[in-house]
Amino acid sequence: MKDSFIKMSEHLFSDFRNKTEIIQKIKDMPLSAKTVKERAIKMANNITDQQIKDINSAPAFSIACDESCDVTDIEQTALLCRYVNCDGPQEEMIELIPLKGQTRGEDICNAVLQCLNDKGIHTGHLISVATDGAPSMRGSQKGFVTLLQKALDRDLLAFHCILHQEALCAQTFPAECIEVMNHVIQIVNKILAKALNHRQFRALLEEVESEYADLLLHNKVRWLSRGEVLRRFVACLEHVNTFLKTKGLNYPQLDDINWLEKLHFMVDMTCHLNTLNKSLQEQGNTALQMLEAVLSFERKLTVLARDVQRGTLSHFSSLREFKDAHHDHTLNSDYLQGAIVDMQAAFGGRFGEFRKEKVTLSFPVTPLQIDPSLLKTFPGIDLAELEMEMADIADKEMWVAKFERLTAELEDVGRQKASAAQSHKWSDIESLPTPEKLVFETWKALPDSYGNMKKYAFAVLSMFGSTYLCEQIFSNMNYIKSKYRTRLTDESLQSCVKIKVTNYMPDVEKLSSDVRKHKSH
Repeated sequence: MKDSFIKMSEHLFSDFRNKTEIIQKIKDMPLSAKTVKERAIKMANNITDQQIKDINSAPAFSIACDESCDVTDIEQTALLCRYVNCDGPQEEMIELIPLKGQTRGEDICNAVLQCLNDKGIHTGHLISVATDGAPSMRGSQKGFVTLLQKALDRDLLAFHCILHQEALCAQTFPAECIEVMNHVIQIVNKILAKALNHRQFRALLEEVESEYADLLLHNKVRWLSRGEVLRRFVACLEHVNTFLKTKGLNYPQLDDINWLEKLHFMVDMTCHLNTLNKSLQEQGNTALQMLEAVLSFERKLTVLARDVQRGTLSHFSSLREFKDAHHDHTLNSDYLQGAIVDMQAAFGGRFGEFRKEKVTLSFPVTPLQIDPSLLKTFPGIDLAELEMEMADIADKEMWVAKFERLTAELEDVGRQKASAAQSHKWSDIESLPTPEKLVFETWKALPDSYGNMKKYAFAVLSMFGSTYLCEQIFSNMNYIKSKYRTRLTDESLQSCVKIKVTNYMPDVEKLSSDVRKHKSH
């Protein structure tokens, strides 16, 4: 915060001969709480002005909404916009809206529409909305999405967050497998809950030179938690059993061969689910890529079911080690295969809105292979002219080659990402161009004679596939407004969170100019 204030001061005193001395004095001067608050609000408002300008000039934009309680039990609704500006696709928090009364779909809808109206954001080119699956959001009669469409008097593309749907599918394990997870949590809590037990267990792991120095606690809120807890537990299973027996604690499940079989099966399945979940959370993914990741996983479940049924266990490393260590035990393949088939059915019954719009979502990547009559209608885009432009570009070798290169570049990035992930070179992955950036640069290069095609591609790029950014915002919100800062006002909270999560920079020169014009200066 002080760094921004110093930058503002550099502009403010740019004409002073002793500018360096003044700036150094400012650096050494502590800022009052009031000054910090005022500067934060001004910078956040400046960022909001930049966001609104870009949203209103974009060919289309989408919104994502989610809600969560802060530390003082105020329901905060995160309103995000996704749009394309001159730098590419942007995902920005527009407002953190406090709801201090009821939180029905009607209340959320009124608050969101009021926010958009107050900020001067034109809803005429709003094309889609993404939410979680809560009744207040997606209720067929009084849900936020339904009421929003009624208020705008037109249909929007309404997406149920793909990550939430994936998490729901992951909860379809049989009751016996869920019970295994519950037993693991119970045992872990028994070891970690008491400080003495915890210290002694860590000492044991250190003594036997275990790969891991501790167990992990399970957190139901975190989607990846279950798989990590199980994997760590199995890696330390022998030492866990030894430690519990020295403490006189009896857990017969740890010696039950059928229970152990389910445990190792759960380790492998949650590992596969975590791989999918991480790919869905990667930054720069388009809605199409998220859908393709889910569809490919759904197909992989057929391979996994066949792998278990045949007993080869090529894709079940933990279960294979268990089988090799217990030669006299016969795996219950039918049961395990049934669990996979049930999960596959759960995946097949979800993501309907994404499946239905797959042709539209594919347009930015493969426009030349699409029948324009199958495309969704968007406000401000003339489908008749779009069809003529698609017919015109189909035989222009230069532009056809450009889309072929785009496909090749996306394939190359995918290969590099897979190779880096296999080698655990995560920094290499971060340095790769994002898929949405490659798609944007390709369309940006097209001439304006294909204006409707460009608008349509940018409209599709502006769609949210998930609300994972809302979760990140709530994490920052809870860090900023903690139990030690419960008196933070809604305006200050919203300003601090916006400055933390935005990709925009405050216009320091303009803010400095405004300070110069102030009478007191």
